[in-house]
Amino acid sequence: MRAGRSAVRTIVRGKNLEVPDRVRDYATRKLSRLERLLDDRSDAILELSNEAHRSASDAHIADVTLVIDGTTLKSKAVGGSYQAAIDQVVDKVERQARDHKEKPRVRSRPVEEKVLLRRIADGTADSARERRIVKSKRFAIEPMFEEDAVAAMEDLGHDFYVFVNAENERVAVLYRRRDGDYGVIEPMVGGEYAPRSKPSSKNGRG
Repeated sequence: MRAGRSAVRTIVRGKNLEVPDRVRDYATRKLSRLERLLDDRSDAILELSNEAHRSASDAHIADVTLVIDGTTLKSKAVGGSYQAAIDQVVDKVERQARDHKEKPRVRSRPVEEKVLLRRIADGTADSARERRIVKSKRFAIEPMFEEDAVAAMEDLGHDFYVFVNAENERVAVLYRRRDGDYGVIEPMVGGEYAPRSKPSSKNGRG
């Protein structure tokens, strides 16, 4: 608590890892820089993860989520250590928060912010409004292994990724689960994989 107001609550969590106390303390100190830009109804949520398949210089990943006046700000950075990644991501999100504060905006009700923050912290963010398809996109996909698909999805910052599995040459959908792990959906035709068609050597009826 600070005189006259509550300090911004900071949530530091690890994705499939236990965050060391020294890293947690460091993250909390760095995120305290944002307090002058936020009010006591805003939270700073930092998620740390490690990708072993990456090079040593970018294996440590830091993701920050802020909700300011009902607007969600996200930023991501990588580094050779958690401290390095935290330094970069705090700089990025601080610039975003400063730009947001300088723009005209409509304030949301506090209760809506609290509900949204709670869902983000729990990894269950969702909206009650009806969903509809607003855009279609076509793109080329190439065979890759599942671990490469995970890396590509993380680089894009998406929650799912469509790819061709290099092990079986079938289309698959990689997605992030609510518990932070990953899942893979392999579509099947008629409840089972359709056998690959072989070129026929006969003409006419077989």
